[in-house]
Amino acid sequence: MQHTFLALSRHWLAWTNLSWGMLFALPWLAPVLMVSGMPGLGRAIYLGYSLVCHQRANRSFFLFGPKATVSYLELAPFAPGADTWSGLRAFVGTPELGYKVAWSDRMVALYGGILLAGLAYGLVRRRLRALRWWAFVLLSVPMLVDGATHLISDLWGVGNGFRYYNSWLASLTDHVFPEAFYVGTELGSFNSLMRLSSGLLFGWAVVWMAYPVLETTFRDIRRTLESRLRMEVRDADERP
Repeated sequence: MQHTFLALSRHWLAWTNLSWGMLFALPWLAPVLMVSGMPGLGRAIYLGYSLVCHQRANRSFFLFGPKATVSYLELAPFAPGADTWSGLRAFVGTPELGYKVAWSDRMVALYGGILLAGLAYGLVRRRLRALRWWAFVLLSVPMLVDGATHLISDLWGVGNGFRYYNSWLASLTDHVFPEAFYVGTELGSFNSLMRLSSGLLFGWAVVWMAYPVLETTFRDIRRTLESRLRMEVRDADERP
């Protein structure tokens, strides 16, 4: 058992990145299964990830369709109840539109950010110090603000609310960008940009704060176990 814990302490980063990689990859497998004649397995992935994500189709990436993201207006002819949040959550896709990834664009950015930052951490693990708590809070603010304002705006229903039209932003920027930048959540819009960037930033912040602490913890465990094993070997050699 000690050897198992020793191996884990030596390679904790590899096991952690592998685990995050599997967690990140499975939602992308769902649409692959849907078009590969295995919809039962695909829907099982959708069901599992629905426990941690709203999976609204208008805020998700689509595979095997003409567009990477689809507005709720484009979903309406294909998705029963596309004008309701529950309908957008239940809809997984069609051959015409493609099939959605099993979690939202923000979750893709967040967990993808953790995975990428975890891989990058392997290059700086001996030099990087843990992020201070106040800096972590600061880097979390964009996602907290974006998520909270979306939550409040969603009370007005699908296709409504101040975060759907972003008229306030259009006024602030004097309508310098095309209307598609301000309205909706499709890729390239302000909402999409904020959801992706804030999720990615939060994922990086999690790694920056947690992984140096884990590095120190597992290093101490490794040294303790190595010392204990050396003592056991020495005691065994000294026995008559």
